[in-house]
Amino acid sequence: MANPFKAFIFDLNGTMINDMEFHTRAWQYLLNNDLGGNFTWDEVKQQMYGKNPEVLVRMFGPERFTMDEMVALSFEKEKRYQQEYLHQLALLPGLMEFLEAAYQKGIPMVIGSAAIPFNIDFVLDNLHIRHYFKAIVSADDVTLSKPHPETYLKVAEQLGIEPTACLVFEDVPKGAEAALNAGMKTVILTTTHLPDEFVHLPNVLHFSDDFTDSYFAGLIY
Repeated sequence: MANPFKAFIFDLNGTMINDMEFHTRAWQYLLNNDLGGNFTWDEVKQQMYGKNPEVLVRMFGPERFTMDEMVALSFEKEKRYQQEYLHQLALLPGLMEFLEAAYQKGIPMVIGSAAIPFNIDFVLDNLHIRHYFKAIVSADDVTLSKPHPETYLKVAEQLGIEPTACLVFEDVPKGAEAALNAGMKTVILTTTHLPDEFVHLPNVLHFSDDFTDSYFAGLIY
């Protein structure tokens, strides 16, 4: 049976790299130590989706910061994250081989992430994998964040491929919901959330800890 998917779309954080603990740590430090909050680890983890200013609004309300202040705070958070994570920066096991195999087969691959370019560049350039991706849609390229489908629909439009022919790799329920809203199937990397947190999403095809199981080889033929 032929592979029904003509393109692969990757979320970045928690999907290609297992870094969400470091994002949570950086957010918790900023929110509590710099901004006077008192948020638990779990409270922070549940709110870490969408653009960075949206996280700040969810945690502190819409009146606390100006947009310029939120942009500045976002960069401080990302600098702390990068400093702490750089020495452990690595793709999930099996992903480099999967990227290379798909690349050799001519399967278009793109990144659709709520990360800012500063963080996407940090990953792609330090790991030397930019050449695998035909397009990148970041937080700066969309008006509406996941779970709105804008990120994934924009990626499909750039590729000129029907959304239903795109397979999304995600790690969080809001990202999988964005794929559903875009009419796309998704594969979940369980770096951050457990499978039972996705039971309400009918578009999930597979769960995996990383890219080493045989399911991924079956996507490339």
